[in-house]
Amino acid sequence: MVDTAPIRAFLDDQHIALAERVSEFATGVLAPLAEPPDDAAARHEARDLLGKLGAAGWFAPIRAQDWRACCIIREALGAASPLADAVFALQTLGTVPILLSGNDAMRKRWVEPAIQGRAMASFAMTEPDAGSDVASLGATATPDGDGYLLSGTKTFISNAGIADFYTVFATTDRTKRDKGIGCFVVAADTPGIRLVRSLRLSAPHPLGEIAFEKVRLTGECRLDTATSGAGGGFKLGLATLDRVRATVGAAACGMAARALAEALAHAKSRRQFGKPLADFQLIQQKLARMATDLTAARLLVYRAAWEKDRGAPRVTLEAAMAKAFATEAAQRIVDDAVQILGGRGVLADHPVDRLYRSVRALRIYEGTTEIQQLIIAGQLIK
Repeated sequence: MVDTAPIRAFLDDQHIALAERVSEFATGVLAPLAEPPDDAAARHEARDLLGKLGAAGWFAPIRAQDWRACCIIREALGAASPLADAVFALQTLGTVPILLSGNDAMRKRWVEPAIQGRAMASFAMTEPDAGSDVASLGATATPDGDGYLLSGTKTFISNAGIADFYTVFATTDRTKRDKGIGCFVVAADTPGIRLVRSLRLSAPHPLGEIAFEKVRLTGECRLDTATSGAGGGFKLGLATLDRVRATVGAAACGMAARALAEALAHAKSRRQFGKPLADFQLIQQKLARMATDLTAARLLVYRAAWEKDRGAPRVTLEAAMAKAFATEAAQRIVDDAVQILGGRGVLADHPVDRLYRSVRALRIYEGTTEIQQLIIAGQLIK
């Protein structure tokens, strides 16, 4: 259950009602699902979850760009099913650049199917030699007649091989660095796209490496020209991340909240030396720190989302603070939960072990903690 009391100041009545509905869905539909045993099963389940989330209407806040609602949904999904949260995250990342662009053709083709859960999205930015340094992308989109030829390799791509469309960032003019990057929507069935390999994480997740081999794209597939002129793909990517980063923190809070609940229940029921673990001061100290860190993280997350929802043009500082603090705090909280549960906490079928394997990636994707700290410092100095 998403506890709205600590963050009530940042929410409207509609968000309170949403938190109750999505919590019931996550608890009743998602939490009972077993973790997929392998990569193939995770890919199959991800598609199934896409349909479930779309049918229930949980992708609608993406289209509305209601970021507090997106945070509430990711918090509930993260607590119940990290894989379902990943599906939601990729629908957001793949769709928001289309929504921010003025490209009506791509909106009409992809946005509604994505929101309804009929089309799976992917976000293809990272490359073998370009991660945090986005301006050094090696993939190229070369003008060809009235379109482009897209070539290059993308790695650490969620939904690789199962997505229906990819939002791809590629260099159009290498001499211009970040100002020479374009953003393109590429249908998965376009000739020349190849799944190079699947990449396995410790927690089942449809991750992989994609090759684009002279993929022929029409001019209407390019998103950035309509909003910021040719070469505005870098800005479009940053604008997307600026909006979505706080929701990563929300997912981390969901995982942390579930870990805290599991640890608290265990501490109250497990007896050692004639009394419950919860009576031991060292356990109490852990629980107190976990709860305080979680509340602080949630306040930072919903502060950032609230600022964006009320019309702030950029929330770069707020989103970076939210993501950095929330994901690092969640890692500590989940780790403390494992410690409190002892041997049970490292059993592969225990929810806390699943959270332990899932939460780690949140400190890396959509900008590492170190990159967030550089962003924060840069904003302060500016």
